[in-house]
Amino acid sequence: MDKIHLYDKVISPFVTEKSTNLSEQNKIVFKVPSGANKKNLKKSIEKIFKVNVTKINIINKQNRTKLARGKKIKVSGYKKAIITLKKGQNIDLTTGI
Repeated sequence: MDKIHLYDKVISPFVTEKSTNLSEQNKIVFKVPSGANKKNLKKSIEKIFKVNVTKINIINKQNRTKLARGKKIKVSGYKKAIITLKKGQNIDLTTGI
């Protein structure tokens, strides 16, 4: 696999209060493309960050509409992956991808 193709599987880290709390349990949350699957994601994360991945959970958020100032607005969906790392390993998200 090319280094370029590895970065196609990970869009960005998903940094929220909840995902920050998950980092205490050796879990990291990434936004991934809609066509990503667990096998390719595991290979990419292990090669990019040089860590051992034990488990991957993928969550698909659907498109939705919300009401803002009396108008309907379409909010696009996304796919995110919660990646569990081997105990004792971590990924430093402050360095950037």
